[in-house]
Amino acid sequence: MTIALEKKALEIHQELLRTFGEQAPWSRLDPVSELVSTILSQNTNDQLRDQAYNSLRQRFPDWALVRDAAPEEVISAIRIAGLAQQKGPHIQEALRRISDERGELSLEFLRGMSIPEAKAWLTGIKGVGPKTAAIILLFSLDMPAFPVDTHIHRVTRRLGLIPARASREKAHELLESLLPPQTYCSFHLNVIRLGREVCQARRPRCEICRLRALCDFAAQDQQAS
Repeated sequence: MTIALEKKALEIHQELLRTFGEQAPWSRLDPVSELVSTILSQNTNDQLRDQAYNSLRQRFPDWALVRDAAPEEVISAIRIAGLAQQKGPHIQEALRRISDERGELSLEFLRGMSIPEAKAWLTGIKGVGPKTAAIILLFSLDMPAFPVDTHIHRVTRRLGLIPARASREKAHELLESLLPPQTYCSFHLNVIRLGREVCQARRPRCEICRLRALCDFAAQDQQAS
């Protein structure tokens, strides 16, 4: 990463703060609960994820009960989130692995690991990819990992912060090295908001974007017109 690119990333961060303000998660879940919630969030929206999570918690108030339940009961409880036939077994397998390896349903031990070690442990669980691992580390354990979702991948490529052909997996590494750790949470949430409200997939609203002077995509679009 060049000094110029690091400077640009900080300028973008500051402009996002001026536009949307300093962001913090709406609520902090413990790491195991965040793991379950994030698995439920895959390929669905926040509302359906939350409904499925609440349904699961109402039926099974303890994660050990989810771990030991009949698979069809877990699938039934989370059906509203979609892909329940995959997500239910993934949740139960994750809970079993934590119990088997740690002797309790807790991920607090990850605090004693380096970021690469913690990511490797989490992604060793079936159904847990780099984004899920980074979300758990950043939002539940206050560890410096940067999650990359669809919005962040799209927006940071358009801005020119990462190469256009960078995969989502590679983007985690690139953005972690580009940004100071203390900016991760707010930058993550603000870029998602920008992606939802302004820098949309099919038609980016460059004409109203406060970042257009810093954006490679907007510059190319202006030159083309």
